[in-house]
Amino acid sequence: MDFETVMQELEALGSERNKKIYISNGAHEPIFGVATGKMKPIAKKIKKNQPLAEQLYATGNYDAMYFAGIIADPKAMTEADFERWIDGAYFYMLSDFVVSVTLAETDIAQAVADKWIASGEELRMSAGWSCYCWLLGNRPDVEFSESKLANMLDQVKETIHESPDRTKSAMTNFIYTVAISYLPLHDKAVETAKAVGPVEIKRDNKKSTIVRVSENIQRELDRGKLGFKRKYVRC
Repeated sequence: MDFETVMQELEALGSERNKKIYISNGAHEPIFGVATGKMKPIAKKIKKNQPLAEQLYATGNYDAMYFAGIIADPKAMTEADFERWIDGAYFYMLSDFVVSVTLAETDIAQAVADKWIASGEELRMSAGWSCYCWLLGNRPDVEFSESKLANMLDQVKETIHESPDRTKSAMTNFIYTVAISYLPLHDKAVETAKAVGPVEIKRDNKKSTIVRVSENIQRELDRGKLGFKRKYVRC
């Protein structure tokens, strides 16, 4: 399936309702408004195709960029490719749910995520913290340095309330994911969540969201989710 055909199929799957929802979350034109579930049949036909993914991502069309993440071949991507993709990720649904997810399937994931966390740029930091969430929720605990993750929890505790809003959101997810999916630091993550307390996240033209990480952790513990790992990072 070539580039033009994919763009035509995506356009045909778009809806005004989804378009409005995505725009309310930060997307902008060009955009078709395709429900992500409706992309799966096209993705099954294509499987992985990095050259096509690059063409789609370069369009700046939100749906095409999202679909690019689904058919990308992460192992074929270099650090420079990921830097280019994060440069193009203009809002959190791209940085945290396309770029960081794709990065999480590579061997360079932690090294790149570390650079992004240290960058001082809101969406790069958000993508970096999010990448660790995808990694921790999928890979065995032995693949991580306990002391490094412990230091990252301390960093979150010390900086979260002064961080940009999207970074704050990803940091709350990091505490939660360590508590649920990384058993060696479960207790420390629970303590960190209590120390951090409620986190206010301001959203454009909407009421602020208050995230209570301790409650979110407890809810998952009550459901017997301690130690949860997902089989795949990307659907």
